[in-house]
Amino acid sequence: MTQHKKQVRSRQIPFEKLASALFGYKELRPGQQDALRSIFDGHDTLAVLPTGSGKSFIYQFAGHLLKGATVIISPLIALQRDQVENIGELQIGNAALINSLERASDSTEILEDLEEGDLEFLFLAPEQFSNDETFEKLRQIQPTLFVIDEAHCISEWGHDFRPDYLRLGQIIDELGHPRVLALTATAAPPVREEILERLHMQDAKVIVQGFDRPNIWLGVESFQDESTKKKALLERVQESEKPGIIYAATRKHAEEIAEALQGLDIKADYYHAGLKGDRRTEVQAAFMDDQLDVIVATTAFGMGVDKPNVRFVYHYDISDSVDAYYQEIGRAGRDGEPSRAILFYCPKDINIRYFLTGRSPVDAEEVELVAETLQAHGKAMTTKELSEELHLSQTKTMQILTALEELHAIETLPNGEVTARPEHTIHPEVALEALQIDESRRQHNRSRIEMIRGYAELDHCLREYLLNYFGEASNATCGHCANCDAGSTLQEPSADRPYPMNSRVQHKAWGVGLVMRYEEDKIIVLFEEVGYKALSLTVVQENQLLTPHNEA
Repeated sequence: MTQHKKQVRSRQIPFEKLASALFGYKELRPGQQDALRSIFDGHDTLAVLPTGSGKSFIYQFAGHLLKGATVIISPLIALQRDQVENIGELQIGNAALINSLERASDSTEILEDLEEGDLEFLFLAPEQFSNDETFEKLRQIQPTLFVIDEAHCISEWGHDFRPDYLRLGQIIDELGHPRVLALTATAAPPVREEILERLHMQDAKVIVQGFDRPNIWLGVESFQDESTKKKALLERVQESEKPGIIYAATRKHAEEIAEALQGLDIKADYYHAGLKGDRRTEVQAAFMDDQLDVIVATTAFGMGVDKPNVRFVYHYDISDSVDAYYQEIGRAGRDGEPSRAILFYCPKDINIRYFLTGRSPVDAEEVELVAETLQAHGKAMTTKELSEELHLSQTKTMQILTALEELHAIETLPNGEVTARPEHTIHPEVALEALQIDESRRQHNRSRIEMIRGYAELDHCLREYLLNYFGEASNATCGHCANCDAGSTLQEPSADRPYPMNSRVQHKAWGVGLVMRYEEDKIIVLFEEVGYKALSLTVVQENQLLTPHNEA
């Protein structure tokens, strides 16, 4: 059994010296030391750090020094395996993973090792908490550090929402609320707030490192038809330094572009969720090993991919949000060398995104049916059991359950089952409120598409737009994007900006919102109820449509 280490505070820790000795770091990267100090001073910590900034180092360092076990929640098995291997190579402690592919006997042995102190790092996908043995053993062990990687997956306003992440807050409480470390590479201010709330983070510190990646040149090329756009993309790839990534919205586009590149004698292949697992692994491995010059992929490719020498990320189709676009282009230039990110934009492509992100609305009868069924059973049910009994899709069932949980009409248990709250009786008003919540989310999704459209059709500095979206003010043109190269100038802030950036405002009809950016005579506000709205600043001021929101 390993000897537990003594708890230490941040002022006692020579961070730079240990980072050098244990990890071979010459120096800590921006944000890493701030996050570590927060953890060792006892705070729950949300670290929003750019792609490639060494987020995994934070929990590896903290987990090695802290007494007790570190549990890391990660959505991808392949990423978990990479991290287990990495920890083994660093020799900073024993690490293992439990997932749906492991034998039950292996999982039991891993949990016993964790309990005995012979294992310091355990990687899990969030759905593993549905296993009673796993959950009960962790509750007995009470880990010291609970890490949520890709934490934006818990946010329904984020671009990669995973329903299994929603119960992590309750799981954290059931485990005795260990110190929580949430990590993400992309989280606009509203997403950060939701992460803190849903994970029940206490006395939390939010560490946000600059979103600017100045080595990535930004560009948008506009087209009116598909054939011209495709021809331009192929020409650009031919002349570009490689390797590179091309993102497409559909499997069909990914396959067509890859085959066209192969016809030009470019070593290319496609990657999407329709491929069998072995085939996806084969394609990804070939790209990572420089056997492919270009990978053409849907959004199924990318999370956890750390290839330093990607020289370009081109988007054949527009992303569904600024959040997703930023994370995808962040896979370029991780070695710090010059790289390029170009969006090949055709206005009609927006319709593809509306179709792909749209979800059918729920109706009051469906909400009442779900709620009444849970109440009638009087016991917890799985989402699958509920959807099968009611002949609803699991997606539709989850939509309804998420809205009902927000209204505190139902409860999701740590094992993923749901049950009606006995103190709540479902009545028509609750069903209508659930419909309003669902419609708010639909409007929010549509508004996020409009924000990425704004980027695509912008005639000012592209980098400023991205930085403003993530809550960072920009005081100068970047000089390293297509619009700046074409002579764009940054609009000087004027006295006509009555609401500070990132301040909360109140609208009579749309409720509370967050000021995101200004554009000429427009103010862009993200409203909690209806998503992003672009308002005429003149009309706002003349009619006093917005007032400062003072939170109690």
